[in-house]
Amino acid sequence: MSQPSEAPPQANPRRWLALVFIGLAQLMIVLDITIVNIALPSAQKDLGISDGDRQWVITAYTLAFGSLLLLGGRIADYTGRKRTFLIGLLGFAGASALGGAASGFEMLLAARALQGAFAALLAPSALSLLAVNFTEPRERAKAFGIFGAIAAGGGAIGLVVGGLLTEYLDWRWCLYVNVPIAVVAAISWSVLPTDTRAEGRARFDIPGVVLAVCGLVAVVYACSEAESEGWDSRLVTGLLILGGVLLFAFVMVERTVARPLLPPRVVGDRTRGSAYLAVGLSVVGMFAMFLFLTYYMQLVKGYSALLTGVAFLPMTGAVLIGAGGVASRLIPKVPPRLLVAPGLLIAATGVVLLVPLDVDSSYAAGVLPAELLVGFGMGLVMAPSMNYATHGVGAGDAGVASATVNTAQQIGGSIGTAMLNTIATSATSDYMAAHARQMTPQTAKATAKAGLVEGFSHAFVVSSSILLGAAVVVALLMN
Repeated sequence: MSQPSEAPPQANPRRWLALVFIGLAQLMIVLDITIVNIALPSAQKDLGISDGDRQWVITAYTLAFGSLLLLGGRIADYTGRKRTFLIGLLGFAGASALGGAASGFEMLLAARALQGAFAALLAPSALSLLAVNFTEPRERAKAFGIFGAIAAGGGAIGLVVGGLLTEYLDWRWCLYVNVPIAVVAAISWSVLPTDTRAEGRARFDIPGVVLAVCGLVAVVYACSEAESEGWDSRLVTGLLILGGVLLFAFVMVERTVARPLLPPRVVGDRTRGSAYLAVGLSVVGMFAMFLFLTYYMQLVKGYSALLTGVAFLPMTGAVLIGAGGVASRLIPKVPPRLLVAPGLLIAATGVVLLVPLDVDSSYAAGVLPAELLVGFGMGLVMAPSMNYATHGVGAGDAGVASATVNTAQQIGGSIGTAMLNTIATSATSDYMAAHARQMTPQTAKATAKAGLVEGFSHAFVVSSSILLGAAVVVALLMN
């Protein structure tokens, strides 16, 4: 930590304590993405949710979160980030409590949508508070290194916590756990910096809001439906076309209105634009790791939910080393592309190591090396990307700049999960069809496991290719 004498004259004297609370809020959001996945099978059985409806427990959250982020960022800019942060925090906790107490599917669905809406307020305000709280380069690099580690590694922690709570308490505690975290984070009111707002009266770009929300809803919903309907279905294709048209119209509107929801100057900067791109593409590799390794360890290797979560801990440690130990020290010294591009290459290499995985592969030889490489690479990517996503923007645009990087993460994760899951499922179906004649009742289980692994391998090939392509693009574009 830099000495107080090196900090800017008007720096918040309690900024490091504020970072603890901001980090807690971010951890709560990231935890929720994976912790509910672990709890879902138990919740489905308890509430009598059908197989066709269970995906809505996840989709209700991602739809609300992903589509409302830009609006949430603008609300933070106009009404004050500190106020928006606390409203989002307490609202998220209340929605989590409602979900934990759900007596049926409809109540749980409403709670998950509310969680997403309040997360869309909380996430951009947390990141923008961090941006305005740390302005001295060395301190900013260290703070964003910690924040990036939480963003990249929190999901793995969610798998462990979800496994513990589901196995030893009840699936409802996977939602209730947000309440004490939010209460502790709410203490931050006294240590957060004084609220600043965008100049002028709050005027929201209503056409931009409508186009952005509807366009993002169409894209996220299409990606969620692609897992069950297929990418070539009329529903998915129609929604993707509709989403693309609406988002193109949104871009056109933002270039002409006086107070745009997303000012072109925010995304037009090469470094910031590349940071958004890096985050959006990198989560494809991260989500592939979580999704397919979770299935591999539980369905193929027979691990419990808790043991699966523990198996991800080395990846979390690698993220902490990459983001907090290496990236935070180098951010003030080297151009961001010299961290982000190599980080993407390292992550791509880790995913490649998973391609030859088979039913008999051991954890130590088959999974662990890949986890360490992907985790370390993600740490190098997320810390500088989160830093430069808000670098150089005016105070009045900090909220929407923060929302943009969160939107990139959400949309990238939704598209990546749906696309890779479709690839894996198709490859598994082809494998099972090719081996149907040779399969006997005695070999059916082993063949099914081999088919799953074959599907995962195909998905890992595509995932590593995306990460490799992202590394090339970022190296060329990032200033």
